[in-house]
Amino acid sequence: MTELAYPHLFSPIKLGNVMVQNRIVANPMSDTFEDKSLGGPGIVICGHAIVEEGRSSFMSGDEPYAFSKYQVEHTRHRALKARRTGAKASIELHHSGVWARVRDHAWGPSGYVREDGTEVVEMTPEDMEHVAKCWAQAAVDAQNADFDMVFLHFGHGWLATEFLSPRYNHRMDEYGGSLENRMRFPLQILRTIRDAVGPFFPMEMRVSAYEWMPDSMAFEDVVAFCREAQRYVTSIQVSSGLDLEHEANVHMAASNFDPHLGNAAWCRAIKEAVDIPVTLVGSIESPEQAEELIANGTCDMVAMARALTADPLWPAKAREGRGEDIRPCLRCLNCYHIATNHWHVGCSVNPRYWNEEFVPRDGEMGVAEIAKRVVVVGGGPAGARAALYARERGHDVILLEKEERLGGQLRYIAQEAHKEDVARYLAWLERQVEKSDVDVRLSTEATPELVRSLEADAVIIAVGGSAVMPPIPGRNEAQVIGFHEAIEHAEELGERVVVIGGGTIGAEIALEEAELVGREVTLVEGLDKIARTGNMLYRIALRQMFEKHEENLHVHLNTKCLSLEGGIARLETPEGELLEVPFDTAVIACGVRPNSSLAESLFGTAPQSFVIGDANKCRQIMDATYDAWAVATNL
Repeated sequence: MTELAYPHLFSPIKLGNVMVQNRIVANPMSDTFEDKSLGGPGIVICGHAIVEEGRSSFMSGDEPYAFSKYQVEHTRHRALKARRTGAKASIELHHSGVWARVRDHAWGPSGYVREDGTEVVEMTPEDMEHVAKCWAQAAVDAQNADFDMVFLHFGHGWLATEFLSPRYNHRMDEYGGSLENRMRFPLQILRTIRDAVGPFFPMEMRVSAYEWMPDSMAFEDVVAFCREAQRYVTSIQVSSGLDLEHEANVHMAASNFDPHLGNAAWCRAIKEAVDIPVTLVGSIESPEQAEELIANGTCDMVAMARALTADPLWPAKAREGRGEDIRPCLRCLNCYHIATNHWHVGCSVNPRYWNEEFVPRDGEMGVAEIAKRVVVVGGGPAGARAALYARERGHDVILLEKEERLGGQLRYIAQEAHKEDVARYLAWLERQVEKSDVDVRLSTEATPELVRSLEADAVIIAVGGSAVMPPIPGRNEAQVIGFHEAIEHAEELGERVVVIGGGTIGAEIALEEAELVGREVTLVEGLDKIARTGNMLYRIALRQMFEKHEENLHVHLNTKCLSLEGGIARLETPEGELLEVPFDTAVIACGVRPNSSLAESLFGTAPQSFVIGDANKCRQIMDATYDAWAVATNL
């Protein structure tokens, strides 16, 4: 028998009357789950189902009940899809409580009127009995629809959490005040479900160990509630944060500014307090991390959503001992519809996510009918992925890169603080190119003559962009540098740093210098917000980091830099006030523009020419990845 590289991760576990093949739980993220099931996790949570029609949906007051007459067969198919590689099929049962999109009024522990004008009605004991029965009926319906288990969402600020948390529960009766009172209704729900489904049907309950907002539930109360809840549930999943409270949401779906395994200490404490299995969720990226967490007793199972979005074959690659081939998640939050306000949703490293109707799964691109010679110019995130995709389609690929290493802008980003995920992706990208039989030619500057001499059938031009250097007086003085130099020589910057440009690059440089080095930093941005192109949750997380360092990190918005001469940054505020800020080093971080002239010179050097990535338009890694797929699939 082949020895497993991660024996704890791939050991079976029994939950109630169900034997699970491994310790990996594919968590829901929206209702997209099918690709995650194909990698062979132990459990697949097949999206969500509301428990009370018209009053429990976080999407619409008209969301149908998943087990109604005209929905149940479609819902049953979710379970069938989940089980294709041996996983057990679960479904999230959900009630949004005060946050529900409703037809009339919402339920909550305490009554008030929401900002959108919706009335939240304080629930009576009769209302609670009705809603508890709704939960139980949904669980029974899931059981009858052939699901192997259910996942009860008792975290992230939804109905059960609202009764548990003093932030939402202001009652003075037997359902408010003390913890015993606050957990009365959540326990009633669990008891009613257990009575309905029988003693052995598996039920996992998610809790928020820490809500990341003022006046929230104390962790010791969470532990005490878990001790009581274990009488009814089969396992507990430990998360943190709140959903629709965006200041807390950035820790629920952690950004790159949060550490990996951020919920691990809370999970271990809960595991030590209960006698049932405990699952950890939260920035678990590698099988090495997952194996260690289970081996050292932090948890019994690991749950992942974004990591399996970045690479749905994560479990299969880990089981085969190919952990180094797992495509890393960048924790950029672009996959999260709340972060993007439902616009430009996608995965930075997996172009299929959110484009499932026309982008095939990994390994299913198909071989081209005619193999071509393809030259890719530029080995950044667009060019390297294009080379890999083109080779997957059976083409003969030559990759030209002028530097000594692949990566393009990733080589700089990976050196910054809080960018370990990008560093892992860069390493993955280099490793995959090395494993392929792409003809890689480093330290080779492409010219039209060179490309023509290679007699390619197609040229993919991915020559990236260059830093913008605005005509600010003093920009050529010795202590004024570009952002590339600032990143590569961060330790050499002076004690007083002025950063001109508050986009994502400038903002992150400013944060790193203030946070890790403790320098006096002034960030100057001509527009009304920093990191303007970042998604909403990224910007919230970035602002929270800035607020931690207000004493030595100063931000000037809507401010123009007039000059950088003689170690003085002369600034003009929106009110017309002139400021003089002394500096030892000034960093110009005013963005990147496409290398259009170079790209145009290479266009037409083969019968087919394509310009992708920053060479076409300076955008995000996600756009570079999609460009690479789109071009390669049409060769």
